Amino acid sequence: MTAPTTAADRADRADGPDRLPPARFALDAHTWKEIAHLLLNLPASLLGFTYVFTVVFVSGVLTLTVIGLPLLAVCLLGARQLGKLERIRSRALLGVRVEEPTPLPIARGGGPMQRLWLALKDPVGWRTLLYDLIRLPWGILTFTLVLTSLFVLWPVLPFITRGLANVDRAMVRGLLSPSDELERRIAELESDRGIVVDTAAADLRRIERDLHDGAQARLVNLAMGLGLAKEKLLEDPDTAAAMVAEAHGEVKLALQELRDLARGIHPAVLTDRGLDAALSSVASRCTVPVKVTADLPARPAAAIEGIAYFTVSELLQNISKHSGARSASVDVWRSDDRLLIQVRDDGRGGASLEGGSGMRGLAERLGAVDGLFVVDSPAGGPTVVTAELPWRDRQE
Repeated sequence: MTAPTTAADRADRADGPDRLPPARFALDAHTWKEIAHLLLNLPASLLGFTYVFTVVFVSGVLTLTVIGLPLLAVCLLGARQLGKLERIRSRALLGVRVEEPTPLPIARGGGPMQRLWLALKDPVGWRTLLYDLIRLPWGILTFTLVLTSLFVLWPVLPFITRGLANVDRAMVRGLLSPSDELERRIAELESDRGIVVDTAAADLRRIERDLHDGAQARLVNLAMGLGLAKEKLLEDPDTAAAMVAEAHGEVKLALQELRDLARGIHPAVLTDRGLDAALSSVASRCTVPVKVTADLPARPAAAIEGIAYFTVSELLQNISKHSGARSASVDVWRSDDRLLIQVRDDGRGGASLEGGSGMRGLAERLGAVDGLFVVDSPAGGPTVVTAELPWRDRQE
């Protein structure tokens, strides 16, 4: 059940940038807000123009010294704060809903020179300086025109005010709004970086766990067994020989576990022979017959090749464990600047990205490198998983 709409709620919606009430001869509350904004343009523009002139003049002179560029970077950061004040003023008096731009990641910018360059190329700061530069003549015009109209042209003042305020709204949206595409891309990259860091940490924990519980435990048992065999070598050679034979078996098992672990990190066949041979190898270990077709004119970059391999490897493991399929196929090909992978099986279907499954983890990993991951798996099957990765040429 929705809450009843109050008069204040209706007024708030009316103040939005897309739902302005029509200008009327009467001086209503909305018109008075616009008048206040236009009168405040003069002091606000004087402050902004003074700041910009000082920044340009002082920084331009001091660029001959070592403090010029750092001072300009600090001034650009200060311009961001002036822009924030203007957005607050426009939001309160004009009803312009402008999102705040993403803060600069100065703390994570690396060394001093990297942080300096990050601040100097900030588009938000430069657009704010431009906004404050062109506002002084506009602020003088709006202050003079509105103040005069209050006494001379007050019957048509609401219409004059609306026209001037609309120009202000256009300036705010054009120069003080964040770049939608840029901000979206920044947010995506920050999210992808978090996924990559989490994935790397999970892989390191898995490797550590496999070493500790597998090969390391076997090597400890091997050392103890060889120590006991050494003690019995002179007293009971037959028992010592049996213990050495048992230790030999432990060595073989430990080596096999280390090979499996190395294959899980990066298989040697992928490095030596490429994606086609590596996928054929992993397909041969699947419990379901798998047909592999790879049509690649060349080998992609090592990182892309590795992601493609582990994506197919995990999908084939899912087929072995959960699908109930009788056959499967893997197709890999290049289309323009994309590497495409399609894995099919004739199993029971029902696979999805929901519920924190392994499929969702694969989708996140591919998304972190600008890839795509699509699952088509109706109940009853078949299941078709399509993955796309950006193609990057291999650097030998």
